[in-house]
Order: sequence, then C-alpha cells, then structure tokens
Amino acid sequence: MLIFREQEIRQHIDVDPQAIAVVEQGFTSLSNKEATMPPIMRVDVYEHNGEVDVKTAYIKGLEMFCIKISSGFFDNHKRGLPSGNGMMLLVDSQTGIPKAVLLDNGYLTDVRTAAAGAIAAKYMAPQKIETAGVIGAGSQAKWQMRALSNVRRFHNIIVYARSEQRIADFVQSMKRELGVNVIVAKSAEEVVRESNVVVTTTPASSPVIRAEWLHRRLHITAMGSDAEHKQELEPAVLAQADQYVCDSVPQVARLGELHHAIDAGVMQLTDAKIELGDITSGKRTGRENEQQITVCDLTGTGVQDTVIALHAYKTLTKNGLGLEIS
Repeated sequence: MLIFREQEIRQHIDVDPQAIAVVEQGFTSLSNKEATMPPIMRVDVYEHNGEVDVKTAYIKGLEMFCIKISSGFFDNHKRGLPSGNGMMLLVDSQTGIPKAVLLDNGYLTDVRTAAAGAIAAKYMAPQKIETAGVIGAGSQAKWQMRALSNVRRFHNIIVYARSEQRIADFVQSMKRELGVNVIVAKSAEEVVRESNVVVTTTPASSPVIRAEWLHRRLHITAMGSDAEHKQELEPAVLAQADQYVCDSVPQVARLGELHHAIDAGVMQLTDAKIELGDITSGKRTGRENEQQITVCDLTGTGVQDTVIALHAYKTLTKNGLGLEIS
C-alpha cells in the first residue's frame, strides 16, 4: 500500500485544466451509466455543528475506485482550524484490496468541488462576465473563484459573508492570486444583483438567495446544500430559472435544493430532467442564450472523488512519491 501526505498532494494537484477535465469525464461516465454510485452515508454531530460523509463510486474500466471519508465541522474556524477534513482510500477494482491512502485532509474534496463549479460555469454561465459573485468567504469560496478563472474571464469579484476576518483573508487572497478587483458587499442581495455568476458556498439552513433578486444573464451554482437540513436558495429560484441542472437527480431530490422546492410544491421530481453529465456528454445543451437565468444544484458525488483520487495517484506515483507499507 502507498500512503500520500497532504503536502505532496498539494504540491502536484491543483484546480487546473487537467483536474477539471478528469472531473468532467467523471460526470460523463455517470451520465453514460458507467458508474455504480450508492447513496451517501452521513453522520450528523449536531452538538458540535458537524457532519461526516462517506462517498464512493466504481467506474467501469478503471483499475481502482475511491472510498472517501469527509468531515465538515463548521465552528472550526473559531478554533483556528479548517472546517473541512478527511481522507481517501483507493481500492483495487479487481481484487478489492486497498492500494493507497491519500491523507489529503479534505484538500482533494476542495479541488474536485471547485472543478465541478468550473464545469457548471463552462456550460451554463454567460460568455461575457464582468463581475463574479460569491456568498461565503471560506476556503471553498476561494476555490470556486480560482476554478471559475479557468473557464471565464472576469474583472471583479463581489463577496458577502458574515465573518469580517474571513472576508479580509478572501479579499487579500483573491487580489493576489487572480489579480482582480474585490468588492465587499453589504448583503447577499447586492451580490446577486451585481453579478452574472453567483456561487453559494455556505452551510446555511435557510435561503440566502431570494427569487425577487434574479435578473437576466445570471447563472447560480449552489454547492452548499448537501444535507437534508441545508438550504441556500429560496424554492422559487429553481422554479423561475430557465434551466435547472444538477449533479445527480437522486441526490438533489434527497439532499439538495431540489428537495426543498419539491416540499414547497413549486417543482416536481420530473422537473429535474438534466444532470451535469448529460451536458458534458453532449446529450443535452447548457445555456442556450445570454439572457437566460440558469441554476446548477451541486451536492458532490462519489464519481468526482474516484476520478480526482485516481488523478492524484497517477500524478504522484509518476513523480516517485508515496510511502510504501508492506
């Protein structure tokens, strides 16, 4: 078995065109019925505002598949700790023997989540973007903006979050890394009204975006709702969108924004007709014109974990890295 440490993973894997491409191929495999992906297993730790998820997927033809343990403890910033953590285990597809452990502490989850946001924007966002908006200013907010810069050019970022410390860090990081102007909004409404692309990156349990703020030439990627109690979009946002796309219909009907819209009676399960993989595979089209309002509902899939873990494994072993244990 090979063990890879976070430091060497970070040195060789990033949200770059190659990582985005492998995640895109993962979505295509899911659409083409080449993946076996069971429901997510989750343990909630309510008294500490935390959760632990187990995700996995086997993709036909790949030599290994990933079983991932991922945690999110959303008060960790008060302790000076990241909210996300975890590790990935690669299992031999023919024998079931564990072959590698990636001790990434949640880093690869950040990368594959950001890659999914980039893929959503690639196919669904307007071609011309002046301002990108993000609600939330934590680690994933930064990752989403880094990823977006791979598929769209933009001059401004407008951000809203409750933590002044996180906002200050976000502003400094994005100015330095992306060379863009960063505007601090006074409200989530300001972010939506002033942007052509908005990404929500919060663990909110009540809507942070209202339907009355929507406007033409707008794309929203909601990636924070990955549990039944989480919600970032008012149900009417989904109902008013010209195009609604998700990563996995069964997952969003259980955990994503869609299940809130169904509960509210503004959408039905049959309204979820397009998965992101249907677009990456060429079966369906994304944005059809610049004036549309589009929404992508992302809950995070085991397919993403398998392809990013294999991408990391191949890259690291090619460079002679990893601690071998007999």
